[in-house]
Amino acid sequence: MTKRYLAACCIAALAVVVFVVMEFGGIAPLPPDPSRFTLKGKFQGTTAADDAIALSGLCSELAECLLWDGQQEDPRIKSGAAIEDLRVASREARMRGQSIGARQPKVKEAVQAFLDASAGKAGGPLTPEVRAAWVAAFREVGRAAADATK
Repeated sequence: MTKRYLAACCIAALAVVVFVVMEFGGIAPLPPDPSRFTLKGKFQGTTAADDAIALSGLCSELAECLLWDGQQEDPRIKSGAAIEDLRVASREARMRGQSIGARQPKVKEAVQAFLDASAGKAGGPLTPEVRAAWVAAFREVGRAAADATK
């Protein structure tokens, strides 16, 4: 009898949850965190969505490459200058000579300010802490660019 009662209660609770979700559209999402980096509204023009997607993919992949490189016995990327070279080479290869920054000056300005504040401008040796800051910063730009398309 107890198992039947428990099963009936579970089914009733599930029915209530399904009803609430269908009737009221579920739980309202939290409002965006105003302190979080955002690129919403900064992408402009006919290439805005494509540029946001490209920037998101590029920055997300840069973060993962930098993280992976740092896990190697002898990392290839050993300085802030090498990160800049990687970023430029990746952008040039991905964009085939086109510049998102030229088409999206508001995005370029915001990303540059964010990267400078989050990871710094130093071109010197890359410590594990500085590498982690760059990984986090690239991930955040990738997320913000993806969010800009929503």
